[in-house]
Amino acid sequence: MSVIAKILVALIALEHVYFLVLEMFLWTAPRTRAAFGMTAEQAEQTKVLAGNQGLYNGFLAAGLIWSLIAPLAYATALADLGYGRYEYCGW
Repeated sequence: MSVIAKILVALIALEHVYFLVLEMFLWTAPRTRAAFGMTAEQAEQTKVLAGNQGLYNGFLAAGLIWSLIAPLAYATALADLGYGRYEYCGW
C-alpha cells in the first residue's frame, strides 16, 4: 500500500473513532444535540440506537487500523475469507 493510501486510511480510521466517541459517549451532550438538531428528550430516546452506531463505527475503525498494521499475509488471508466465501458456497 502506498504512503498516500496509508495516510488516507489512517484519517478515515480516526474519523470512525471520533464517531464512536460522539455516538457512544457524547450523544446527550448539548454540543452533540445541537449538531444533530435534537432536543434532550430525543437524544435520550435514541441513546441506545446511537450507541449501536458507535459500536459499528468502532469495528470499522478497528478493521482499518488492522489493515495498516497487519502483515500482508494476514490481509490476503482475510480478503480470501471475505470475498471468496460465496464462490466456495456456490452462491
